[in-house]
Amino acid sequence: MTDAVYPSLAGRTVVITGGGSGIGEVMVEGFDRQKSRVYFLDVATSESQALVTRLGNGTRFVQCDVTDTAALQKAIADIEAQAGPVSVLVNNAANDDRHRVEAVTPAYWEQRIAVNLKHQFFATQAVVPGMKKAGGGSIINLGSVSWHAAIPDLVVYETAKAGIEGMTRSLARDLGEANIRVNCVVPGAIRTPRQMKLWHTPEEEAKILAQQCLKARVDPIHVTAMVLFLASDDARMCTAHNYWVDGGYR
Repeated sequence: MTDAVYPSLAGRTVVITGGGSGIGEVMVEGFDRQKSRVYFLDVATSESQALVTRLGNGTRFVQCDVTDTAALQKAIADIEAQAGPVSVLVNNAANDDRHRVEAVTPAYWEQRIAVNLKHQFFATQAVVPGMKKAGGGSIINLGSVSWHAAIPDLVVYETAKAGIEGMTRSLARDLGEANIRVNCVVPGAIRTPRQMKLWHTPEEEAKILAQQCLKARVDPIHVTAMVLFLASDDARMCTAHNYWVDGGYR
């Protein structure tokens, strides 16, 4: 658990996509501890409802498939109708299923881009008018170390994640005059239940540690600590950049 407290986050409306499990779940918990008004979007109903029950502090779950752009933007509009302009948007939802080049179909390509890149832009588009009226805001996009490291069997996912970094720079330039900050957090090999179940075998874990400068696994709370800082007024002059949380992975 991070010990940092950011008074500027108290009472602010925060939207997190993919907040029902993994890194997103820990970010929801982190903003809840900051006394933010947290709304998180996810398709996983049972996991998300369990998180809301566990927190019990007014954090709200909105069932939404972020690949449905109309539903995504309506969900954000409904949140703003209840809680006012979104102060912080965390574009976290993603899916890193492995795939071989020869197996990728046009339909698979479109779906992977939708779940890993497209929704980040359209969620941003939805919150911008409210942020402008409120005098500013913070948008945090989740990238990935995977394309920098050229991890195999992830070409469509890595294409999307590379695009997020370019999109972040462009949005920061276009929105900066409205005092809207846009940053990208780049997680390394994060120890989530999904990763540990599917891919992070003891052999893979040893390889990860060998590739990191710091010889300890990176957990979702470490990513959350960076996201909380970038969301807060303490980061008021931070925009248009990537912030790595990877233990020095190469």
